[in-house]
Amino acid sequence: MQTPQTRRKFLATSGALASTALVAGCAQTSNAADSMKSFRYCLNTSTIREKNIGIEAEIDVAAQAGYSGIEPWIRTIRAYKDSGGKLSDLRKRLDDHGLQVESAIGFANWIVDDSSARAKALEEAKSDMELVHALGGSRIAAPPAGATKGALIDLFTVAERYHALLEVGRSAGVVPMLEVWGHSVNLHRLGQTLFAIAESSHTDACMLLDVYHVFKGGSQFDGLSLLGPQAMPVLHMNDYPATPPREEMNDSHRVMPGDGIAPFGTLIKQLHAVNPAMVFSLELFNRDYWKQDPLEVAKLGLEKMKSIVSQNL
Repeated sequence: MQTPQTRRKFLATSGALASTALVAGCAQTSNAADSMKSFRYCLNTSTIREKNIGIEAEIDVAAQAGYSGIEPWIRTIRAYKDSGGKLSDLRKRLDDHGLQVESAIGFANWIVDDSSARAKALEEAKSDMELVHALGGSRIAAPPAGATKGALIDLFTVAERYHALLEVGRSAGVVPMLEVWGHSVNLHRLGQTLFAIAESSHTDACMLLDVYHVFKGGSQFDGLSLLGPQAMPVLHMNDYPATPPREEMNDSHRVMPGDGIAPFGTLIKQLHAVNPAMVFSLELFNRDYWKQDPLEVAKLGLEKMKSIVSQNL
């Protein structure tokens, strides 16, 4: 039989244990919430491009949908400028919405073998970067545009040409991120891209990966564990279905994150370990989404990205 003293001791001990469990549970919940907040979410405007609403409306959609960043296409920015628009007005629009230009998509042929074409491409890249810088951005995609077919370029040569592009970027204040393209002869594998950024011998070197492209190119996601924050500041977020076979897939087969078979259960943890401040940029080319209202598609994409993060951290 318990005495009043032992009963008080039991209740005090039970209360302490319960409080400890509650604090531990709250801490776990808080850590998961902090992990979710550490990633940044961005809208790549390819996801809503078919409606051709223009860069001003694209900025509005990204903001209204709840994104903190946007990844516009250079040709859309140029179309705005060529029609008389002022970059200063566009920058103000971004600032008013609290949106950061996390990256931009251009296709300068910096990697090609033809030296004359490559020189022109570096000038094009410089011009593209100046547009990005004027909008407050500091990064741009650097895919192997112009070298997706034909001969395989020696990776040491790729590294040298990437170094030259990085030097252009340094002068413009914008970092070109070497992008993996799963459908390309050159730079379709994670290992090829890792080699090129390492051998570029440049402190600004980094890569831009894409969930679909890593799969399409035949690489495994395990290699991501070798990376660190500087190596991968931005990831193109999407998913891929079970069919058709990998070799038959193209950009249009991409689906919303979580709607396919990408191994997000392990992938999100890997990405958080690599760079907890990574930018997830929703990039899709799915015609079914293009037919829908841009704002609703953008909202759904952000909801899907946050959902897979919350489920897997």
